[in-house]
Amino acid sequence: MNDLQLLRYSRQIMLPQVDIEGQQKLLEARILIIGMGGLGSPAAMYLSSAGVGCLALNDFDRVELSNLQRQIAHDTENLGVGKAESAKQTLLRLNPECHIDLLDHKLEEEELELEIAASDVILDCTDNFATRFAVNRACVRTHTPLVSGAVIRFEGQITVFTPGFGDSPCYNCLYADQGELEESCVRNGVIAPLPGIIGSMQALEAIKLILEVGQTLRGRLLLLDALSLEWREMKLSRNLNCPTCAWENADLQQSSRSSGLLPCTEARRILYREL
Repeated sequence: MNDLQLLRYSRQIMLPQVDIEGQQKLLEARILIIGMGGLGSPAAMYLSSAGVGCLALNDFDRVELSNLQRQIAHDTENLGVGKAESAKQTLLRLNPECHIDLLDHKLEEEELELEIAASDVILDCTDNFATRFAVNRACVRTHTPLVSGAVIRFEGQITVFTPGFGDSPCYNCLYADQGELEESCVRNGVIAPLPGIIGSMQALEAIKLILEVGQTLRGRLLLLDALSLEWREMKLSRNLNCPTCAWENADLQQSSRSSGLLPCTEARRILYREL
């Protein structure tokens, strides 16, 4: 790091859980954010300002007037501009050193898996179930940590999935794939600050995963009732019959039996640039 970087990130570097080594990890990390709306906007802004070296932004929608009530990475001047491009302009004003990969088209299965495999953490900031299940499948196949957030009306939720590490459940363990449902902000509305709360927490969980500090939300689902400002926590366990991740458990058991070795339950993730 140069002198300007040391000054920019000084308030983080002074934290013993971060220090110089941790800040360097953030600078070398790549985080993929899928959806640059209400959740993706604050998440991307905090990750950029915190010094994450590369952010990949995936969104193929364009900025509309109705987005501006909550999608703070966009402004009136960028109406009609692609959300990924609009967010890039905002992020580079915050931190010109942050490298931005623009993915302003729909990622089909193969390309989606490649982009996820090239990332250290994935943030699911989308508003439709089809994309959520596709992202989850790719994360399970590539063993990439997934930070999942959702908001609707006055309700929010957030959790973390770390497929391939321990007994972490996946998104499909939590929700059964029942095709496209009609639950979205477009049809049901959302109060403006709520995505900011959940999106900021997604950024925090991603940073903790990169730094390997603290206790993440793996195996825990946090639910926020914004009207009463009460949090509830639900414990999540892995579904051994899950159609998405059950095969992994079966393959692990079969491999252990054939090799005579015990399965490894603990492993240290390395950043994609290290690999």
